[in-house]
Amino acid sequence: MSDVEVFAERLTKLNGRPSKAVRSNDRPVPLEFIYKEIALHEVLSELVRESKIPAYVVCFTQRECSEVAQALTSLDWLSKDDKKKVAELLRETRFDTPYGKEVQRYLRAGLGIHHAGLLPKYRRAVERLAQTGLLRVICGTDTLGVGINVPIRTVVFTKLCKYDGEKTILLPVRDFKQIAGRAGRKGFDTHGTVIALAPEHVIENLKLEAKAGNDPAKKRKIVRRKPPERGYLPWDRTTFERLSTGEPEPLQSRFAVSHSMVLEILQRGEGWKPLAYLLRDSHERHVDKRAHGRRAIALFHSLLDAGVVEQRETVAGFRFAVNPDLQREFSLHHTLSLFLYQALEKIDKTEPMYPLFLLSLVESIAENPEAILFRQVDVAKKLLIEDLKRQGVEYEARMEALEKVEHPKPNAGLIYDLFNAFAATHPWIGKENVRPKSIVREMFEGFYSFNDYVKEYELGRIEGLLLRYLSEVYKILVQTVPESARTSDVEDAIDYLGSVVRRVDATLIEEWESLRRVEAGGERVAPSAEPPEPASVSEKQLLVMVRNELFSYLRALRDESYGTLADGSEGQLTEGTLRKWFAGFTSEWGRLDLSVHARSAECFSVQKDSRERWIARQILRGEDGPSSYAMVLDVDVAASRKEGTLTLRALRLEPA
Repeated sequence: MSDVEVFAERLTKLNGRPSKAVRSNDRPVPLEFIYKEIALHEVLSELVRESKIPAYVVCFTQRECSEVAQALTSLDWLSKDDKKKVAELLRETRFDTPYGKEVQRYLRAGLGIHHAGLLPKYRRAVERLAQTGLLRVICGTDTLGVGINVPIRTVVFTKLCKYDGEKTILLPVRDFKQIAGRAGRKGFDTHGTVIALAPEHVIENLKLEAKAGNDPAKKRKIVRRKPPERGYLPWDRTTFERLSTGEPEPLQSRFAVSHSMVLEILQRGEGWKPLAYLLRDSHERHVDKRAHGRRAIALFHSLLDAGVVEQRETVAGFRFAVNPDLQREFSLHHTLSLFLYQALEKIDKTEPMYPLFLLSLVESIAENPEAILFRQVDVAKKLLIEDLKRQGVEYEARMEALEKVEHPKPNAGLIYDLFNAFAATHPWIGKENVRPKSIVREMFEGFYSFNDYVKEYELGRIEGLLLRYLSEVYKILVQTVPESARTSDVEDAIDYLGSVVRRVDATLIEEWESLRRVEAGGERVAPSAEPPEPASVSEKQLLVMVRNELFSYLRALRDESYGTLADGSEGQLTEGTLRKWFAGFTSEWGRLDLSVHARSAECFSVQKDSRERWIARQILRGEDGPSSYAMVLDVDVAASRKEGTLTLRALRLEPA
């Protein structure tokens, strides 16, 4: 950090005792800074010869992490004994998602990847192996440089520029020093090494010049590589030296007032005073404090008008408090949470599509996971272009049609109308806007499992992004959707989503629920590193898991993926038998209905023969309603407990 005198002054003001800021640039393990004009694989070979590994190769995109790791798998990084040790340690992690096999392959080769697009359990596996010294190289984004205990001998910067979300910039000194500071293991190394590579085109041009030697004719024939046109800013040795020796940029306050802040302070039962003190003591300029105060008043009145906060008469006078009719954990953590709360009051809960519209409203206030939306657009364009070609549409018309393709936005018109009406009476909204999209809704409507959805849109490298988005929407459903807006179908959607997240990686929800228990006066429970075993979940959760698994078979039947169904029947059904059976269904009942009606209680039932065996039956819906056909699954509860995963036996098809 740069100037920290402001914190020393604040400490003195708070406790009345003199404070002094102590600065030092001395490190327990000093760093050496080296600029290289050779390719990455040559640098890593040098580090191996000089025993300067493990190395952290800094990549600034998730794609680059995977590409570098893939390129390095051609080298032999581990001995046979080390490979056995890695295999033994990896038994603790299930690599059961589409991208899991690739991550596992890297780890078995002594290579790690680490970025926000990975599932938490895969990042933990990388960190665990790194701490044992079994990973020789870790290809990670700059997030690895913050707050993670991964022992590193050498840090290698492949670039000194990055995209900051709006434009490409040279690395700030603070970011560079934070990442570079990973080099050097206290107690192991006498010094750490920080290496920066020259731009790729510069390295290539140097190679061409070296190959030409002193021959003027050959030098004239050199076709020099040009720098990238996008995502690049030039850097050189001088840039590296400036970053190595420069002072970090000054810290800037990011203080902001939100509905969540106002609500949580009022929930403390101390009225307005804590919020007034917070605004007064914030590290903001006086003019900004006044602006924050005006915003806080506007947010408070909007909560009061919405009935979220109410005025109560006490012995000491009037006091404002949170409406007791709301659930105990009610929260407004998103900027537009109040819009969601009020919009739900305007929707008819008796409408058949109500649960789907509720999901669309919830997703409209969640942040856009841009990479997933881009993939939705890509897939939509691919399907459209195939359809237009079949219709014989001309090339220019096809290109014009592609320009109009967007990611799915169900009920967008109604959502925008509701938001415009809300914004007209809540001027504090400013530039905020709703963001209609369909990820959770699409999964719920299509009975997708997590892995199915990843495969559908080729989201392997960003599985972690999908999981974080699903968990974010789940938290909004639990905390911000009031109990008065929940029907049995909405509860089904919440259970479905919670089950999907838990089966992939339970830690995101377990940690959050643990914190909620602490806030309610309970004890904190450490989250599990793996998906919960069916024995550890409630009967209701186990039923949801069974139902979701059965719906995945329904979806396979609709898509005529008979091989999946044949595997689920453990050899009792063949693809030919299934094809003939489904042809009989469609000829009698028409297209298989997988709408929200298929989730109704009249179509799904579970018979519990004993505690160890359940029989789940799903009646297939045709175009005119429930049919006389049913799909039946035996659930082996005992095996599920023993194997730590849901075990379904003996898929069969029979009359309803």
